[in-house]
Amino acid sequence: MSGMVMAASALGDRALGRQVHCQILRLGFGAYAFTGSPLVDMYAKMGLIGDAKRVFDEMEGKNVVMYNTMITGLLRCKMVAEARGVFEAMADRDSITWTTMVTGLTQNGLQSEALDVFRRMRAEGVGIDQYTFGSILTACGALAASEEGKQIHAYTIRTLYDDNIFVGSALVDMYSKCRNIRLAEAVFRRMTCKNIISWTAMIVGYGQNGCGEEAVRVFSEMQRDGIKPDDFTLGSVISSCANLASLEEGAQFHCMALVSGLRPYITVSNALVTLYGKCGSIEDAHRLFDEMPFHDQVSWTALVSGYAQFGKAKETMDLFEKMLLKGVKPDGVTFIGVLSACSRSGLVEKGRSYFHSMQKDHGIVPLDDHYTCMIDLYSRSGRLKEAEEFIRQMPRCPDAIGWATLLSACRLRGDMEIGKWAAENLLKTDPQNPASYVLLCSMHASKGEWSEVAQLRRGMRDRQVKKEPGCSWIKYKNKVHIFSADDQSHPFSGTIYEKLQWLNSKMVEEGYKPDVSSVLHDVADAEKVHMLSNHSEKLAIAFGLIFVPEDMPIRVVKNLRVCVDCHNATKFISKITGRDILVRDAVRFHKFSNGICSCGDFCTNKSRSLQTKGESAFANSSMQFGIRIVHDFYISLLTLVYQSGRCLVAIWVLDGNVSHVKGIFLAVLLGQGIAEVTGCMPKNPSMARAILGLRHRTTCLHTGTPVPDLHIQEMLLKQTDNARAAVRGKAKLDQLEIDAVTPLYEGCRPEDTRLKVTLMALEMKRYFADPKATKLLRCHADREEKKREDDANDPEINKKDKMLSHPKDESQ
Repeated sequence: MSGMVMAASALGDRALGRQVHCQILRLGFGAYAFTGSPLVDMYAKMGLIGDAKRVFDEMEGKNVVMYNTMITGLLRCKMVAEARGVFEAMADRDSITWTTMVTGLTQNGLQSEALDVFRRMRAEGVGIDQYTFGSILTACGALAASEEGKQIHAYTIRTLYDDNIFVGSALVDMYSKCRNIRLAEAVFRRMTCKNIISWTAMIVGYGQNGCGEEAVRVFSEMQRDGIKPDDFTLGSVISSCANLASLEEGAQFHCMALVSGLRPYITVSNALVTLYGKCGSIEDAHRLFDEMPFHDQVSWTALVSGYAQFGKAKETMDLFEKMLLKGVKPDGVTFIGVLSACSRSGLVEKGRSYFHSMQKDHGIVPLDDHYTCMIDLYSRSGRLKEAEEFIRQMPRCPDAIGWATLLSACRLRGDMEIGKWAAENLLKTDPQNPASYVLLCSMHASKGEWSEVAQLRRGMRDRQVKKEPGCSWIKYKNKVHIFSADDQSHPFSGTIYEKLQWLNSKMVEEGYKPDVSSVLHDVADAEKVHMLSNHSEKLAIAFGLIFVPEDMPIRVVKNLRVCVDCHNATKFISKITGRDILVRDAVRFHKFSNGICSCGDFCTNKSRSLQTKGESAFANSSMQFGIRIVHDFYISLLTLVYQSGRCLVAIWVLDGNVSHVKGIFLAVLLGQGIAEVTGCMPKNPSMARAILGLRHRTTCLHTGTPVPDLHIQEMLLKQTDNARAAVRGKAKLDQLEIDAVTPLYEGCRPEDTRLKVTLMALEMKRYFADPKATKLLRCHADREEKKREDDANDPEINKKDKMLSHPKDESQ
């Protein structure tokens, strides 16, 4: 009868199990231990813990096996308190009892209590076997308790269990989780006998510690030893390729999964989705996801995180909502992906809603990573005061990453007050973190306060704090090529620098101007330009342009965030060379194609002066539209930036030339009201006019040009709200007059016809897409050019210019 019980348990057949139990009772075997233990085990495995307890309580003359079975069942059903009660009630405990308790507590996340039970076990002199060692080492790894782990390792040597394959694998896993990969490697190399578990533990350990190259190398060794990988091993090495952004090797493992028949396993499929997402092939990741027969929580989270890394907030949120509709419960990692997507697209209200929903609707307690995402959400959008208020209302102080996130935003926005507060707290939280010093140096350098910069650097030297050197790498023919700034160590350095020099000259011709504000050294501008031109990512991109075939994208990974100048330069390089360039930095993915970045320049959005913004817009327009207009007049038509269904159009009218933008007489930031419904440019001309809703107040910065009064600004904002309300309500837009641009005439000199030409271009049907608008601008440019030529040939004007350029010496 006990065999029948075990068969029902293995099949998971509750009806059969109950029938067998009834038969046992009919035959009068219900009180015997040899049938009672299997029944308790069966009911516990089926989740019928109440029936298991009833059988246990009705048993007479319970033995140790019966107690052990009951403890195992209770711990399996997460009834830790009841299991502890049964354990303490036992008069006699054997090694299996103690091991069961240690293992169960570890599996229930109570690793500290598992260590306490292990200490009691040793104090009572109970013999410890390989299974006990394996369980307690797992607990040490989960707690990252390196010292306790080393003591247990020493104990395994004394008891001659260190050579046991099960204990050796557990030691490798423990040291890996304790971030001591060298000791893990030493244990692994000393093992005389290894199985698939041992090899997998070492591969996973390398991956967890950021040693992806070593993980791939160990996997190759395992294959040479004739050990076939299982789905978990293959999934682990693919995950290492994903962390390396090594699509070439990852694709090879993809082929291996297909050949070996492991592709359908969900562990392998999830790893492949993660691989293609982290390598910038989000379309391939989604295709693989769709091909999967079954999706678990990890599958959805992998794809959500992939879209989030690209800053595709709309796709991320749509996928998240679909996940909920499928009945898949999100975890904390899923919400990190959603919140980061909102952060990278500036969707503050959406992000705030998801953060509250995470706690209220899903019962997930926010961790440091979630709070950091919210700090980043407010900070990136320029709401530094709200970020400060959010931090002050947090139940605990942010970790070092949270403070560094706020400090980084303060550097971009130039907010010294909140920046100093963030820096002070960052130093308290992590005194050896170089981020606080570097970001503060950047803030002072941007204001020209070089004495403060020198003082901060002296503080770094005194405290022996070293800045993490920036480096970029690119993989070509299964070899990783690593570059640092001004790197001369590469065998092809000469060719790389020649290519870079050629790119720099071409970029300058296209209107590129280095952003020297990124240089934190008090040197001449020429030296700053030289320092910028040799940044690590530029060297890696130049290498890729030389060696990577033209039909393949160039994939570069950087350990730090890409600086503003390199971001702008890479856009120019992609336009000049016609190559797709994918850069994965410490924050997100950037896909540069034809002069446009997938992030929509959101990551480089600085609250700088309008003068600096104007220079950037001036460079972007000639690159993206190829409209060359005379130097004394230029209008920048920035490409529409799609970000999670919200589209921003920046229009800058500049007065100056490529080298020196001397003044800006108008700066208007317009928002697309229709985007909240359609997520794309509207085709209806009336809807196109609704786009002209003013998003921020108008600012006129020109000599003699008054700033529009408050009444005009309020009127424009009211018109914008009306337009958006009409769009949301699907009103008849043909009757809606949006004349937001008309009052702007009042802010300009009557004789200035250039602005009128600009406004006429904006009022064209289909907005920028209408060729008439471009033609109008070109015609005006031709007229301006002709006027310049006529003025140059006019002797009276030339005479006046000479008098102005050579004023009379008053001493004469």
